[in-house]
Amino acid sequence: QVQLVESGGGLVQAGGSLRLSCAASGRTFSSYAMGWFRQAPGREREFVAGISRNGDRTYYADTVKGRFTISRDNAKNAVYLQMNSLKPEDTADYFCAAKPAAFYYSVYSHAPSYDSWGQGTQVTVSS
Repeated sequence: QVQLVESGGGLVQAGGSLRLSCAASGRTFSSYAMGWFRQAPGREREFVAGISRNGDRTYYADTVKGRFTISRDNAKNAVYLQMNSLKPEDTADYFCAAKPAAFYYSVYSHAPSYDSWGQGTQVTVSS
């Protein structure tokens, strides 16, 4: 497994932007597909975005498509989530997750597929 630490959350007004970062430990980061999930109070954890091992493939939830961008830097063992045009309904705790991927092009949107999770970073969007 890999250890994950998120950062970059905070309070922002609607229409604003935030960039979340997830730092990973270990020397095999490039063998993991990565994902971002979020969980709002009283709601189930939901998929936000996923990226393949080499970053060539990405996949987004419909609710964030066109506003959020996932990226990764394997040299820095990091994955990012750029969030633009934020809405109050984006308010949640955001988690990054990692899954060992046999194929370089695989992207995963199902939370149980992931076996390593960070502690989360809180994002609050005010109206």
